[in-house]
Amino acid sequence: MGAQKSIHAGKAKIDVNVDFTHKLCASLMLPTLRSSGSPLSLVIASLCIKHPNLFGGSEKLDVSWDKGLYDSNILVTYRRPRPEWLSQQSFVIQHSLSPEIGVHGVPVDNFSRSGSGGVNLSWLSVGMDLNEPASSKWSSTTSIKLEHVRPMNDDGRLISRDHDGFPLTCSGNSHDSMVVLKQESRYAKANDRSFFQFSLQIEQGIPVLSKWLIFNRFKFVASKGIKLGPAFLLTRLTGGSIVGDMAPYQAFAIGGLGSVRGYGEGAVGSGRSCLVANSELKLPLNKMLEGAIFLDCGTDLGSCHLVPGNPALRQGKPGSGIGLGYGLRFRSQFGHFQVDYAINAFQQRTFYFGLSNIAS
Repeated sequence: MGAQKSIHAGKAKIDVNVDFTHKLCASLMLPTLRSSGSPLSLVIASLCIKHPNLFGGSEKLDVSWDKGLYDSNILVTYRRPRPEWLSQQSFVIQHSLSPEIGVHGVPVDNFSRSGSGGVNLSWLSVGMDLNEPASSKWSSTTSIKLEHVRPMNDDGRLISRDHDGFPLTCSGNSHDSMVVLKQESRYAKANDRSFFQFSLQIEQGIPVLSKWLIFNRFKFVASKGIKLGPAFLLTRLTGGSIVGDMAPYQAFAIGGLGSVRGYGEGAVGSGRSCLVANSELKLPLNKMLEGAIFLDCGTDLGSCHLVPGNPALRQGKPGSGIGLGYGLRFRSQFGHFQVDYAINAFQQRTFYFGLSNIAS
């Protein structure tokens, strides 16, 4: 069930959106290696509050809270008005709690699924974003944030080591702290028959204190789409690497939806570096239905042994993988439905279902 309400405070209108949904389809899903716990764990909830004029000077305050089956996220953003030709400033506080499946998840069923390894991350971030004025094709964002990361078990207790006794943090204690300077640049170009997008993220850990993490991490994503008669070919290349201090949870996780289909999340590997290639050919079947064939492949570039504790090697992850398959895309005024059928290198078959843009 959901609710939307507008509250008038002076001349400002505060928008409040609340949604609580009981995940009835949970019983139809494949069982995972993690217990669902109490019945409340099957409830998905979200809350969004927007205030467009907090102190009477067009200051904007956005508060959102999302709860999933096993995760939650709280985001508070405060924006001060500035001229359009200047960088737009946002002060951000965010706290998330989620299972760390990509690195510490346990691959099962010939790597087609990843179950819980009993490790969760509590991540607190406080800082500022600067959005540079966008040009016709380029845009960029710079942020500096203090981040505090604490591993927890499924019962909510702080832990510093995994089930095999290896450290979960870079410090070896129950938490890691770091100041991160992040720069993200984006480029986009499109016409009637093709498009090209490129993004580059660079993160630098600043040594404010001697025990805080010092590292440099970069990640790029390049996407190209081109129309081939009635069909449309989409290709994407993703890569990244990290040097310097590193905690296991900072590793690049390879495998899963959005990476290499046919594998569970992180079931291909997790390393200091990664390279993932995706290609998909879409063929229109009618005005509302498309067919698709796809090929995904990814590798950790032999860097899994450079992750502290060697979690990928201990879990027997192959380090590289390939997935191929086909699917259907159904588009309507009520939303978009997607189903994919993927096969991995171990001949394990997996179905993926997706719903998006559902009209309220």
